[in-house]
Amino acid sequence: MAFDLYRSATAVYIKLEKYSDAAPLQLKFGLAASKCNATNSQCKAYLNAIIIYLYTNDYKQAEMIDAFCKSDQNRCASNLLAAYSDGDIEEIKRIAQSSSISNLDHSMIRLARKLPTGDVSALKGNTARQEDQPLDENDLT
Repeated sequence: MAFDLYRSATAVYIKLEKYSDAAPLQLKFGLAASKCNATNSQCKAYLNAIIIYLYTNDYKQAEMIDAFCKSDQNRCASNLLAAYSDGDIEEIKRIAQSSSISNLDHSMIRLARKLPTGDVSALKGNTARQEDQPLDENDLT
């Protein structure tokens, strides 16, 4: 029952274009599902949050979500983030048509099918610059 409330609230936030509220709600949903041992719902919730963050061009937030391993949704999210970091628009569109995305809620499917939004090639340049920085052995952060 509570899971339906999370899904409905997220759908309302997306309809109202309040993505900054929808993504954290999906993270809370994932945490609640984790506590109930509902692994499938947990993985879908985290994939939903990643899609919302990517839709709002917040790649760094999307990249920080890593709490679901060994699932189809995790592979889909990893492929989606890799396509974003490579700046591969065709791969992003292909992943948005995948079965992992098709098994999500309708509002999330619609968001995923609109990906990519914004300039993906600019993101590719930012990640390349970060990788070129030398490793500081004295930096313990």
